[in-house]
Amino acid sequence: MSEPQAASPSKAFLEKVAYVAAPGTIVLGLLYYFGSTYTEAYYATFGVPTADLQFSVQSYLVRSPRAIFFPLWFLLFCGLAVLLALGWAGRRLARPGQWRLRGRVTAWLLAAGLLLVLAGFPVFFWEDRLPRLPRGWLREFVPCLAVALGATLAFFAVQLHLTGGADGQDRRDHTADRLWLAAGALLLGVLTMSLFFGMARYVAAAGRNVAMNDAAAGYLSSPRVVVYSKVPVTHHAPGIVPEDLGSAKAPYRYQYRGFRVLAKAPTRFYLVSYLPHRRERTLVVLPDDETVRIEIRP
Repeated sequence: MSEPQAASPSKAFLEKVAYVAAPGTIVLGLLYYFGSTYTEAYYATFGVPTADLQFSVQSYLVRSPRAIFFPLWFLLFCGLAVLLALGWAGRRLARPGQWRLRGRVTAWLLAAGLLLVLAGFPVFFWEDRLPRLPRGWLREFVPCLAVALGATLAFFAVQLHLTGGADGQDRRDHTADRLWLAAGALLLGVLTMSLFFGMARYVAAAGRNVAMNDAAAGYLSSPRVVVYSKVPVTHHAPGIVPEDLGSAKAPYRYQYRGFRVLAKAPTRFYLVSYLPHRRERTLVVLPDDETVRIEIRP
């Protein structure tokens, strides 16, 4: 019999790249999703469609760290605390003679975890039909965090069941063990989806909150502009009074001061009026053509 041939260097290199590329692709995909969610929530607060702005992939990636920094660290610290607590409990229950207590704790954790999952899971599908919770973080995040905690407790119960027995004796029912393993995998999926759902909610809420803060501060991060138009511009933005410069300044004889550029699309400008300490969100859309001329001021 011939000996099996060794893998070629190129194939080995591709296998090594696959181990790195797959996790990196997932991370980039999540950053893109959260960045686009944050950006869409921010501009939707003012009524600007993000599809019209034609942001690049890099733009979404740059915006994502600001949106996910706090919830990511919060979840990491909470996860570390839960893992340490459950690990300590698992070591205590692994001592000789603790198999009866281990069985009772497993049943309690499994029941409590499944109860939390069942209580919070309907929010994923029937949120509008559920009784209205108070607005704020309680309504936004408690249901998905309850599902995540319940899935964690139930998964730990599965681990206790699979690693325990009568004073450490191995069980013989491998079919039941496979069912418990499948249940554990399902619980991990529920945990992942609940955390993803909560993160998406937080990112959207953060985008809306930043937009409202920018409006209250007078859009300080947006550049001031002076608008010159060939014809009078009809708008309802407060604080913007047109000034007729006369025929000597033709063709752009109508001047408008007090605008800031909120966003720029390929064919139009999205302008807001500068009113500090007031949540003014009146949006004025002007075409980017020869009828108007925009001057950016520091």
